[in-house]
Amino acid sequence: MNWLKRQFDDAIASLKNPEAHFRYGILLALAIAVSDRLSKWAILYWVDLPARQKITITPFFDLTMVWNPGISYGLLPANSTWAVAVLVIFALSVTIALIVWLARIEHRLLAVAVALVIGGAVGNAYDRAVYGAVADFMSFHAFGFYWYVFNVADIAIVFGVILLIGDAVLGPTAQQERASKRNGS
Repeated sequence: MNWLKRQFDDAIASLKNPEAHFRYGILLALAIAVSDRLSKWAILYWVDLPARQKITITPFFDLTMVWNPGISYGLLPANSTWAVAVLVIFALSVTIALIVWLARIEHRLLAVAVALVIGGAVGNAYDRAVYGAVADFMSFHAFGFYWYVFNVADIAIVFGVILLIGDAVLGPTAQQERASKRNGS
């Protein structure tokens, strides 16, 4: 029985291990960035989507080649080398800040959230640095409504932000704050 208790105690201790979460987060961020890069390589060079422009996969999903010169939804388009450099430097600065934060995180779900954003940011920053714009290619649509065209990095960033918001509202720190307010502390 002592062995089982030690195993349980070790598992609980590992949940609040910033070093383990940092390693896990860096590996996850790297996996996201590599997945994004491989998907874009396949779309650009294997499928040759730039030459084909659009491939209908299902009645609600197409591969559509779009080069996004700006940030989300094409906002703040970078139409010069200088503007592209500013966006790349900004993305890399945010990535460094997120890595510093990741090194201090004590909860695995929060580490996953931050890692998803890091991996997505690195994937899109690579495109911007090499091509001057981000390659987007996935397009969902239904009933005449077309969602924006996106890529693997964008998916990671969106899920990372959703998890960050969830952690802020429902995570351990938010729960502790609500409990201390109820207790009058």
